[in-house]
Amino acid sequence: MEENSVISAVEEKLQNILNSYSLDFAKHIQTSDIARISTIWNSVPLQLFKENRKFIYKLIKPGARAKEYEDALLWLEHGWLVYRIFCISKPALPLSAYDDLTAFKIYLSDIGLLRKLAKLPQEVVLLNNNLFIEFKGALAENFVVQSLVNHFDVKPKYWGSHGKAEVDFILQNGVDIIPIEVKSAASAASKSLAEYDKKYSPQIRIRYSLNNFKKDENLLNIPIFFADWTKKY
Repeated sequence: MEENSVISAVEEKLQNILNSYSLDFAKHIQTSDIARISTIWNSVPLQLFKENRKFIYKLIKPGARAKEYEDALLWLEHGWLVYRIFCISKPALPLSAYDDLTAFKIYLSDIGLLRKLAKLPQEVVLLNNNLFIEFKGALAENFVVQSLVNHFDVKPKYWGSHGKAEVDFILQNGVDIIPIEVKSAASAASKSLAEYDKKYSPQIRIRYSLNNFKKDENLLNIPIFFADWTKKY
């Protein structure tokens, strides 16, 4: 099978999955909730396209309130269609005790579905296109999230410092708390990770990027395509 045929087959399969999800929304959900669930689902690319990827209800629908959409969001979350990643007030054990329930990000359970839902052609991922910079970062974060969720018992969180810094993910591994930054390009400056290091002095920090493996004091760089192997490293 030629390469183009393989790509076309993958694209068709992804679209079929999205179509099946839409049908499932109508089949297994009360009529009053279908529109809310579909609206949240379709808003995920828009939520992640922002520089600050915090979930905002008004992007779903003007005037939308959390109370109206919480059940719909829980349905998607409990069905493992989306991952809800909460902001924490401080990195302490257990992480879940420090969740800010009003501040969270939503990622899809699969990076391919996210790209397809966003109606991005597959070739854009491989191109160095300035028009794609913001969403390329969102795809990279989504890829890392689905890798971490599959290999660690505690779902990742994220951390912010009053607008001064925001670390993409905070990971609990046993009694260790590990800050994580995700970079979608070779440029790997991590100002937020440096701010976190200065404030909390973690034993290890992780940065995923397009650079090769490298350990610099307590900073471990892991090539992003090795995210599934994080626990081993």
